[in-house]
Amino acid sequence: MTEKLLEVKNLKKYFKTAKGLLHAVDDINFSINKGETLGLVGESGCGKSTTGRVVLRLLEASGGEVLFNGEDILQYNKKQMSAFRENAQIVFQDPFASLNPRMSVSEIIAEPFIINKKSMSKTERYQKVKKLMETVGLASRLENTYPHELDGGRRQRIGIARALALNPSFIVQDEPVSALDVSIQAQILNLMEDLQKEFGLTYLFISHDLSVIKHVSNNIAVMYLGKIVEMTDFSSIFKDPLHPYTKALLSAIPIPNVDDDLERILLEGDVPSPIAPPPGCRFYGRCFMRKDICKDVTPELLQVSEGRYCACHVVHGQDG
Repeated sequence: MTEKLLEVKNLKKYFKTAKGLLHAVDDINFSINKGETLGLVGESGCGKSTTGRVVLRLLEASGGEVLFNGEDILQYNKKQMSAFRENAQIVFQDPFASLNPRMSVSEIIAEPFIINKKSMSKTERYQKVKKLMETVGLASRLENTYPHELDGGRRQRIGIARALALNPSFIVQDEPVSALDVSIQAQILNLMEDLQKEFGLTYLFISHDLSVIKHVSNNIAVMYLGKIVEMTDFSSIFKDPLHPYTKALLSAIPIPNVDDDLERILLEGDVPSPIAPPPGCRFYGRCFMRKDICKDVTPELLQVSEGRYCACHVVHGQDG
């Protein structure tokens, strides 16, 4: 029987702005089983990266619960959070911006041991760093080099090694390959998959690219303007997408065979402002399936079938 490692309930994150509250993450729910990957996908500005940071309490939530092994980390004190941070790490989108340019490769990877005051000799720490470099495929000859001397793939491997240093069980992957060339992307994705199998890691994988999400995720949650609009296993969402926004995202994936007669869905209209968002469905102004009910009544994320959820009045047969 699968066991939930992370469970997010009614999570909210609002930012105060001069024009009002910006609803970055607005009442979302999801869970991730131990050893599995949830892919969180959506266009830029939908709130997916903010979700990852709130889950780790790098940003404080405006409401809701984040249950990690059954305990709400939003209620943790400083000592409890210190222990949690060893068990939950993040790999950032830009491998250059997330590394200290004044530190060498070995110093960057060793930093978690020093910050968390792990009692070990310099020799022991050095051996652990060498082992981590070997694990992520970094040659030992690079230990004294600096981030600016390396390519994007090697920089991201440093970030992964640093994230693995304290033996976490959960890692947020925040667009970890979007800044890399396609050939390097494949290497990093394969590395993360191998590490997941070897160490039993659980991932929240954030991306705007469904073709990447497809290859790394057990389940996929589609996010639009702070809301999750569809959630299911990876195969179902590609074979039979339900929400009109998911259909549009899938139609935008480039295909190698240009002779395939696949309909491209072009979304019209503008994305509404996340500051004081409109009533009803937030996708209403761009939706090609909309009905009158969608304009005024906010659709709930309801179960369609086992393990499959969608927030759409049309899908649930609610006319109006």
